[in-house]
Amino acid sequence: MLGLVGLLSACNTLQTPDKTVKLTYSNPLTIKKADGTRVESCADPAVIQSRTPGDTNWYLYCTTDPHNTKDVDANNNLNFHLISMAKSPDLVNWTYIGDAFTTKPDWVKDDAGLWAPNIEYLNGKYYLYYTASDTKARGSAIGVATSTSPTGPWTDSGTPVVEPQGPPGGNPDDRRWVFDSEVITDDAGQNWMYYGSYFGGISVRKLSADGLKTDAATQKEVAIDNRYEGAQVVKHGGFYYLMLSAANCCNGPLTGYSMFTGRSASPTGPFVDKEGVSLLDPRTGGTPLISMNGNRWVGPGHNAVFTDAGGQDWTMYHAIDLNDPYFTPGGVNKRPVLLDPLDWVDEWPTVRAGNWASDSVMPAPAAQAGQLSAYKPNPPKPDVLGNTLSAFNDDFSGPALAPRWTWVRPPAAAEAGLENGALRFATQPADLFENSNNASVLTQNAPAGDYAVDIKLQSDLPDEGCCFNYAQGGLLIYGDDDNFIKLGVTSIWNTRQIEFAKEQNPVADKFPRYGNTVLSAPGRETWLRIVRRASSVAGAGETYTAYSSRDGMSWTKGGTWTHKLGQAKIGLFSMGGAGFTSRFDSVRVYSLK
Repeated sequence: MLGLVGLLSACNTLQTPDKTVKLTYSNPLTIKKADGTRVESCADPAVIQSRTPGDTNWYLYCTTDPHNTKDVDANNNLNFHLISMAKSPDLVNWTYIGDAFTTKPDWVKDDAGLWAPNIEYLNGKYYLYYTASDTKARGSAIGVATSTSPTGPWTDSGTPVVEPQGPPGGNPDDRRWVFDSEVITDDAGQNWMYYGSYFGGISVRKLSADGLKTDAATQKEVAIDNRYEGAQVVKHGGFYYLMLSAANCCNGPLTGYSMFTGRSASPTGPFVDKEGVSLLDPRTGGTPLISMNGNRWVGPGHNAVFTDAGGQDWTMYHAIDLNDPYFTPGGVNKRPVLLDPLDWVDEWPTVRAGNWASDSVMPAPAAQAGQLSAYKPNPPKPDVLGNTLSAFNDDFSGPALAPRWTWVRPPAAAEAGLENGALRFATQPADLFENSNNASVLTQNAPAGDYAVDIKLQSDLPDEGCCFNYAQGGLLIYGDDDNFIKLGVTSIWNTRQIEFAKEQNPVADKFPRYGNTVLSAPGRETWLRIVRRASSVAGAGETYTAYSSRDGMSWTKGGTWTHKLGQAKIGLFSMGGAGFTSRFDSVRVYSLK
């Protein structure tokens, strides 16, 4: 006999069948077309579940792009679709259902793109916001079209929701980048629109109740210029989280696009990162949300966030397959849509619990009411340092450099030397970039196998002000002048950022040689670390993961580049323009556990 407990258990099992989704997926998501081909690029994705009675499908919207290499016109030119649309019952299997627009709205220039769709449901209908990259009024703007269906037909409002404009505090005759809209409604029922990009920064304005216009008088800046774009805002646990993309979106296999976040109790900011640094601070950063992790996906960014039927948060975003980056060599980047869970670790969002972009089979979301996803967070194993390797360490406390250090292109005597327990190294009017290789590099051998190396760096770059492009100092893993990994504090227009770069040569014709991503905020003193490991992928060489710290104790992980440098050297650099000084207080090298 079952007994009472067993009987109740059996009855409950019968009455509450398992609603866990058995479906799986792997990136990139598949978007099928009626002709048997696929939509292989869906950049800047936007997603919504239908609110139309009787329709529980999900709908996906993509920026203006070709679909695949066969998607050409009679002259063999790629077709650029004006916001492709797709639908899916399960968030995994997608079907292309047409383009939102067949022609551009009258107020948009004929040669402009319609970029970065944003889909919202307001006032009982669907609002499709988009970026017009140029307008007949001169400059980019945010437009909107409406429909009673998520598939259209779409009726354009006929005028911008956010008008072309000058950059905040700048020349009004200049045209800021009015890109990448995001709409939220706060707890009081007020609509807000975020927009902006590198030139002009990120702003927020009140959006009218009818969703068709914004109030310029209410505009506030929420993130500094020359750093961010692609705003996405999520309310979680009493905070508004502003998620932003940074670095170059479209640099083929060397794309370093990555995402960062800050949070605020108010939709208008101030937004600060996990370390308390404002996203408006010229020493700018944000808390990393996703970057490269060493697999084939590079340049992950420009996301959309949704919550599935079981309460798990997910994000869709685009990335580039470093093995298949272009429609034509060196031409238009192919940016397929990826899907991954968004987890909250210590109340901060991170993709896949910090593992970032997936490249294996994953449990699917709970797309329909009553379902649960089988996904469970599994945080990555941290990089744990072993013993320091004293033969490679240096505090620069002696009267002269240790004999193991050697110069590539020795600097003038006045440019570098030991001083007060540090290596003083003036920023040189020189560079280490593609064919411009005239900067001095101080190198020493690295230990065999896997290791970590970090430095303590002080730079007298001013806290703010423009322009000191691109004065910089930092750490190299140096194969030669054309093959290296670089991590340094860099002056970029009015900002100070931590750049993490890769250069490689030779490369295929029309492919890039240099690419960069960025990390969290630097300080007046900044600690930088690179962890070098042999790649687990056969023939891939090594992985190089960057970390940064503002106090030498709490470290923030950044992206991972892969490279084939073998037993490269450890190097120090200070270059990009005269007038400043990099001070290296220490070099520490560790084994890895």
